[in-house]
Amino acid sequence: MQEEKIELSRSKEAIRVTWVGFIINTFLTIFKIFSGIVGCSEAMLADGIHSLSDFFTDIIVLIGFKFTDKPADQEHNFGHGKYETFSTAIIGGTLLFVGINIFQKGITMVYRVIFLHEQITRPGFIAILAAIFSIVSKELLFRYNKKVGEKIKSPSVIANGWHHRSDAFSSLGTLIGISLAYFLGDLWIICDPIAAIIVSIFIFKVAVSIMMPAVKELLEVSLDEDEIKNITLEIEKYSTIIEYHHLRTRRVGANVAIEAHLLFNRSISLYDAHEVSEQLEKKLKVEFGQESIITFHLEPYLK
Repeated sequence: MQEEKIELSRSKEAIRVTWVGFIINTFLTIFKIFSGIVGCSEAMLADGIHSLSDFFTDIIVLIGFKFTDKPADQEHNFGHGKYETFSTAIIGGTLLFVGINIFQKGITMVYRVIFLHEQITRPGFIAILAAIFSIVSKELLFRYNKKVGEKIKSPSVIANGWHHRSDAFSSLGTLIGISLAYFLGDLWIICDPIAAIIVSIFIFKVAVSIMMPAVKELLEVSLDEDEIKNITLEIEKYSTIIEYHHLRTRRVGANVAIEAHLLFNRSISLYDAHEVSEQLEKKLKVEFGQESIITFHLEPYLK
C-alpha cells in the first residue's frame, strides 16, 4: 500500500509539471509563430515550430505516465516502466526531426540569398521580444522539470526538461541572429537564417543525448560500470557469500532489474542463506529504489 502511494505521488508530480509546461508552451507557440510571421523572421518562425513540437512531447509524457502507473500484470511481469523509456525515445526522435527540418530550411535560405541573390525581409522588433520572453520562460521550465524529474527519478520528465532548455538555446541563437539583422542593417539580414542553422545544431546535440540512454535501455543494455561496481561491493560485504556469478542488470523505466547467483557454504542452512539474501536485497533497494526488481538464486558452494 505504501509503495502504491509513493508511485501515485510520483505520477502526480510528473503530470503536474508536464501540464505547467504544456500551458506555457501553448502561449509561447502562438506568440512565437505570430511574431515570426508578423515580424518576417525565419529564425523566429523556426523557433515557433520547435516550440510546437513541445505540444507533442508533453502529450507523450502524459500518455507515457498513464501506462507507467499500471501495476505489473500477466502480460507485463516486470511492470510498465518501458512505456516511460519509449516516450523518452520519442521525445528525442521528435527533437531530431525538428532539428533536421530547421537546418534544411536555413541552408536553403542562405543558398538562395548568396547564390541566387534573393532578397529577404528585415525582421521586426516583435521577433526580438518573443525571443527574450522565450529564453526566460524556457529556462525556468527547464529548471523546474529537472528538479522534479531528479526528485521522482523520471527520465522522461528530465528529458522533457532538456527539451525546454533546447528551446531556450534555440531562442538565444534566434535572438542573436534577429538582433544583428534588425540593428545592423541590410547586409546583416542573412544572420536571421544563419541563426536558424545554429539553433538546429544545438537541437541535434540535445536530441542525441536524450535518445541514446533510452535506446540503450530498450535494447536491454546493462547498468553502467560504476553501478555494477556498487552492486558487487555490496555483495562482497557478506562473508557468508563465498562466491557469486551470472550477475545480470538492466533498466526498466525509472527502476532497475538485478539478477545474480549467490554461492553459500554447504553447512549454512537455507533459512540463514535466505536471510542474508534478503538483507542484501534491502540494501540494494535503498540505493536503486524500492521498486527495483531483484532476484537471487541461492546455490551451495561445491569446491
